[in-house]
Amino acid sequence: MSWNEPGGDKKDPWSGRDDQKGPPDLDEAIKSLQEKLGRLFGGNNGGDGDAPNGASLKSLGYLGAGIVVLWAFSGFYIVDEGNRGVETRFGKYVATTEPGLNWHIPNPIENVDIVNISQQRFLEVGYRSGGGGQASGSVPKEALMLTKDENIVDVRLAVQYQVKDAREFLFNVYNPVATLSQVTESVERGVIGHSNMDFVLTEGRTEVVAEIKKEIQTIMDLYNSGILITSVNLQDAQPPEQVQGAFEDAIKAREDKQRLINEAEGYSNDVIPKARGAASRKTQEGEAYKSRVISAAEGEVSRFTHLLGEYTKAPEVTRQRLYIEAMENVLGNTSTVMVDVKGGNNMLYLPLDKLAKQTAVEPELTPPSQAAITSTNPKSTAAQDDARSAARGRETRGR
Repeated sequence: MSWNEPGGDKKDPWSGRDDQKGPPDLDEAIKSLQEKLGRLFGGNNGGDGDAPNGASLKSLGYLGAGIVVLWAFSGFYIVDEGNRGVETRFGKYVATTEPGLNWHIPNPIENVDIVNISQQRFLEVGYRSGGGGQASGSVPKEALMLTKDENIVDVRLAVQYQVKDAREFLFNVYNPVATLSQVTESVERGVIGHSNMDFVLTEGRTEVVAEIKKEIQTIMDLYNSGILITSVNLQDAQPPEQVQGAFEDAIKAREDKQRLINEAEGYSNDVIPKARGAASRKTQEGEAYKSRVISAAEGEVSRFTHLLGEYTKAPEVTRQRLYIEAMENVLGNTSTVMVDVKGGNNMLYLPLDKLAKQTAVEPELTPPSQAAITSTNPKSTAAQDDARSAARGRETRGR
């Protein structure tokens, strides 16, 4: 029923507000807490509860000792294989611990940072490999670089490194990874800037990578960064996308040039040895002709010298002999001889070619009796006598 209906005792919602209790007294709450603690640690319930007795103090000592023991046990830690523990006391370096069970003063006095020194870490410069099957993308701000011949190339570099000194890695450089990234980009730009574009894109990749790795390690050692560069890989090096077409045409032209050069060299390698062989053969033939002519001339000189000695001794005989030998050489090279018969106007014709052939064939075809008859032919003998008489007549007129 409502408060204003009969039997409602005339109680309105605001009645009794002055009879409610106030908030609990703070002193009473503290006193109640002290009594509970006293009962917990063996205090006397009959006492006033204001001061703990000897048993309560002993319990508090046990409790404190237990807390200290638990705090001390919290200082044990295990360093796995391939890791190093770096202990610091109020932020200052204390020691580097090896793998195994170790202990340090628990927090907040000392702290331990575990550093993995065997892990292979990677740094990407000029590109970012997408995770979850995403394709890698270029970062033009890092990838585009100017070469020595004032061309622009898109270079993407992957650096693999690991921690070689845990203390230096944690304390000497504020952000080792960011520092390594900046050093890599700076060194890369320096090396690319001192190389031509064709050298970077073709045969100079290995040399460029080796030089970049060496300079990065040198600078990081100067910083005492505690980082060891294990490998540097040139992921990609190509012209910017805007000039890819022109660059491909240039590559094709260079390949055609190299092909034509190779063909020309092949033709040259085929022709030059032949020409050299022919030249050598001609040279040897010339040397042989030279030796033959010189030897013949020397022989003629020697023969003339001996002949001169004989001519000095007997001029008439030597002159007659020379004439006969000359006529023998002249008549031996001709097949027709005209003989002027002494004391007549008729000329005698001697077919020497036929006579020579007949003389060569007669020993094989003519019987011995017929050969004897031919050799005694009076006509042949007379012709031979006439030839000798004509020769003697010419010799006499020549004198």
